[in-house]
Amino acid sequence: MFSLHPRLTADTVILADWPLCRVLLMNDATYPWLILVPRREGVSEITDLTAPDQTVLMTEIAQASTRLRALVAPDRINVAALGNVVPQLHVHVIARFTTDAAWPKPVWGAVPTAPYSPEALDRQVAGLRAALG
Repeated sequence: MFSLHPRLTADTVILADWPLCRVLLMNDATYPWLILVPRREGVSEITDLTAPDQTVLMTEIAQASTRLRALVAPDRINVAALGNVVPQLHVHVIARFTTDAAWPKPVWGAVPTAPYSPEALDRQVAGLRAALG
């Protein structure tokens, strides 16, 4: 049975369930940041997914990227599946701006996490849920 890793549960807000992935918002107001988690138990690498699930994952990454780009008009979309801290397979889809705190470097460790205020989180979640469908 599928369950989120405790770290993902603590650091994110659920936005949607797509055919394969649970779509999450990282609670860091520094960057518009989605995380896609395939709802498959015991999967830590993309290559652990079946070939059909790998295809669906790529489609959902493209959908998340396209919708995030339409919503916030970033300079770049970064996509990464690291798993160094959280072993459960998850894919980061991060909107990047040339003016953001980490540009042009990766976001990890660049600045301390800045959780959304309750009001800003409500606005961000509502906007993303509408954009993600």
